[in-house]
Amino acid sequence: MTGRILVVDDMEPNIRVLSAKLEAEYYEVLTANSGATAIMMAREQRPDLILLDVMMPQMDGFETCRRLKADPITQHIPVVMVTALDQQTDRVDGLQAGADDFLSKPIDDIALFARVRSLLRLNSVMDELRSHLNNGQGTDATNKLMALSKQTGGKVLVVEESERFGNRIAEKLGKSFSCQITTDPKVASTIAATGFDLILINLATDLFDGLRLCARLRADEATRQLPILCMVDAQAKDRSVRALDLGANDILERPVDRHELRARCQTLLQRRVYAAQLRENIDLSLEMAFSDQLTGLFNRRHLDIKLEELQVRFNDNKEPSVVLIADIDHFKQVNDTWGHVAGDMVLQQLADIMCESFRAIDIICRYGGEEFVVLMPDASLDSAKSAAERFRQVIAATSFDIGQAKEPIRISVSGGLAALQAEQSAKQILSRADAALYHAKKNGRNQMIAAISSKKDTKLTG
Repeated sequence: MTGRILVVDDMEPNIRVLSAKLEAEYYEVLTANSGATAIMMAREQRPDLILLDVMMPQMDGFETCRRLKADPITQHIPVVMVTALDQQTDRVDGLQAGADDFLSKPIDDIALFARVRSLLRLNSVMDELRSHLNNGQGTDATNKLMALSKQTGGKVLVVEESERFGNRIAEKLGKSFSCQITTDPKVASTIAATGFDLILINLATDLFDGLRLCARLRADEATRQLPILCMVDAQAKDRSVRALDLGANDILERPVDRHELRARCQTLLQRRVYAAQLRENIDLSLEMAFSDQLTGLFNRRHLDIKLEELQVRFNDNKEPSVVLIADIDHFKQVNDTWGHVAGDMVLQQLADIMCESFRAIDIICRYGGEEFVVLMPDASLDSAKSAAERFRQVIAATSFDIGQAKEPIRISVSGGLAALQAEQSAKQILSRADAALYHAKKNGRNQMIAAISSKKDTKLTG
């Protein structure tokens, strides 16, 4: 995976060396020689990843990272700090400033590209989610979600070589994390999807293959999004690289420092919450795009799509389907007499009754105003008319609440049905059902009429 990477360092030789390595792997490289310049370029160029030197004059890497993560425009960009500092306290300070990972100088090329690939994969997924959400809710929607994702603690599955070592990890995590410990990777892969927020895997043991567990978790759809933190020996660079390439989200070197452990776990959990919120809001946006806000039923847009699908299935496989258009009789009188709020209450209650009256596979839509359409897949005209008649009878027998301590009212509905016919457009099918509805209205209302097409004309039957 390629991408645009911003390299930030106050030493020109360091920039040239790191840029050459990245460009040799076909990454597009931007450069900055100060924290202030890096912030400006990140806002303007929107890189996919920032490699940020820690030791810089005027504004060091920690402060630069804090400002990048505080800016709604740049807070989503992954930041890897590049430093000659090797104290765990420095790593913790960087993680708390918002850094996603660390690389120590002199930079190991294999470790560098493993982290770059891992973070670019993550950023690509998150960018796609943000793009879908922003298209539906505006560009500030993801910023609000980022602020909401700052939770602390979570449920953690610890996969260790012994209960004793697992308990040590749990103790270092502290009381805000609820830990379950297992020494069996098969058990871990089985229970990982049962409500855990994060999984910690020891890669330094010979008692089980932690890398195989990583691969299994990423292959299983139920655990594909579960954050994985792998604990490795500092000398085992090859295992760290392999873990990142298999989909581990982060690497923690042993011996495990409690502060760095908590900081890395917290970062992973916040990412997970943020991603989950993005997906939930995308689902909500899609639902709203195809739903009627008043009744919660599908809207006209969804009706058009589904009716076209049913017609294709009929033309290809002769799968029968029926369309019902139902309309509330004299609904204008409800609004004129009791007001539009009362009218909306009637529409909502009628929608609830429709959902109870028809099959789960039937597609119920608000067509507009007081008109509703029901698409009935795999139904004959006779069975559909029977279902429509049962619905009509329920409506006629129901007292509708209109609020404000007023007496409930009674209404009735009329309907027209049409079975799908060969080589007819969706507009023609709806037109035939609408003609049957008009006939029902003209001949007394409170009835269901079916349109029966012949080659020459359309006949109607009550």
